[in-house]
Amino acid sequence: MFIGREVELAFLEDKYKEERGQLIVLYGRRRVGKTETLREFCKRKPHVFYSCTQCADKVQLARFSKQLLKEDIPAAQYITEFADWEKAFRSILDLPYGDKKKLIVIDEFPYMCKGDAAIPSVLQNLWDECLKDSNVMIILCGSAMSFMEKELLAEKNPLYGRATGIYKMREMGFYDACKFFPDYTPWEKVVAYAVLGGIPHYLNQFRKDLSLEENIKKHILTKGSILYSEVDFLLHQELRETSVYNSIIEAVALGSTRLNEISQKSLVEDTSKTSVYLKNLMELGIVEREFSVDAAVKEKANAGRGLYRLSDNFFRFWYTFGYANFSQLEDGDVDGMWTYVVAPALQEFAALPFEEICREFVKEQQKKNLLPFRYQKMGRWYGKTTVRNIKGEKGMTVAETEIDLLAIGADGKEYMVGECKFKKVPFPYSEYLNTVAKLAPLKENVTFYYLLFSACGFDEKIENAAMEDDTLRLYDLETIVKG
Repeated sequence: MFIGREVELAFLEDKYKEERGQLIVLYGRRRVGKTETLREFCKRKPHVFYSCTQCADKVQLARFSKQLLKEDIPAAQYITEFADWEKAFRSILDLPYGDKKKLIVIDEFPYMCKGDAAIPSVLQNLWDECLKDSNVMIILCGSAMSFMEKELLAEKNPLYGRATGIYKMREMGFYDACKFFPDYTPWEKVVAYAVLGGIPHYLNQFRKDLSLEENIKKHILTKGSILYSEVDFLLHQELRETSVYNSIIEAVALGSTRLNEISQKSLVEDTSKTSVYLKNLMELGIVEREFSVDAAVKEKANAGRGLYRLSDNFFRFWYTFGYANFSQLEDGDVDGMWTYVVAPALQEFAALPFEEICREFVKEQQKKNLLPFRYQKMGRWYGKTTVRNIKGEKGMTVAETEIDLLAIGADGKEYMVGECKFKKVPFPYSEYLNTVAKLAPLKENVTFYYLLFSACGFDEKIENAAMEDDTLRLYDLETIVKG
């Protein structure tokens, strides 16, 4: 059963219905579900779906020819293979689809270009000559992010400016990912997302009829399962020096967020080299560089600033639990790993993805106009501010701190401050007071609204305060998961 991707399918359908020729570039990291989305889009439409492979150019052309000639085009009566790519692409105009669009999908297009670097030029000449004014829709799809962004879509490429649609597919959000586990409790849905993220290929590995514990043990921790070797397979496929990348990813997964700290933990002495490694991981969608929501453009341009985090939840899970205990997994000690390593730490591990889920919830609330105001930008905030002492000491302390969620209105006069707690105890009133103290000195003449998110409800003091204060809103786990 195909799940989610309503926005992507709607985009493609709109382009399909347009009268003029369409040249669509759709790309995204591996495993994100591009191929399955395109196959879903092509259902009930006459089409050609060609998947490129890493092979010699002549072999690629022969396979592409065979696929096109199956469509009973006129050339099929007298040839078995096109002489060159120009003739092959021109034959798209001969597809016998009547009044419907002549739809062709070329999956993993970078493999085709690797065999013959002139292919974009051939397509560009044909597009300008006849294809753009014809009832055709050509979709070029690729997973090689660097090639798609720096080559195919770059100004120097012949196809630059020809695309009528460019779509970068990202991993699914929490609410689509939840549909893979309809019978899980809200708590289990959060943890499952924290473990797998929004990559459909990973989500598909879990069985609906198994508990969360059984799925993790059977489909991640057991040698021979698909996800057991997924990280190693992907890194070897995409990168060299995998031992260095392993050390860097592990450092980030275990809490190192700044460039210098990552260099020290991964034993890469030169931070400029570490920066290059991290950049490559960002291009693959494994790592992201995060800035405070109020960071200036100049700060973002500084290579040494910002915090590095793993954007792929499954990579974070594997390097937190699997990579560090690989010898035990190789020995088949799955039950021991679950009981003594994974289960005791799973709640704390899920706390960071829970913040991401809460931010997604706020985005959904904005779409429904259910927030105190429409924000212009939203994200995590961090910096120096005042923290209330909650361990018996009197007064306040200036310290480095973070706010899980800060949404800022267009005029900069309204702030929504969010704190997220994924714990098995109610959100305490003392932490609410601490949240208030954190942002109080941040800006004067600003109206603050407080959004508190809790996996286990709220203590009585906060609930009473929320009833009397319309700037304080509380969201429990069931409400958050429901969206």
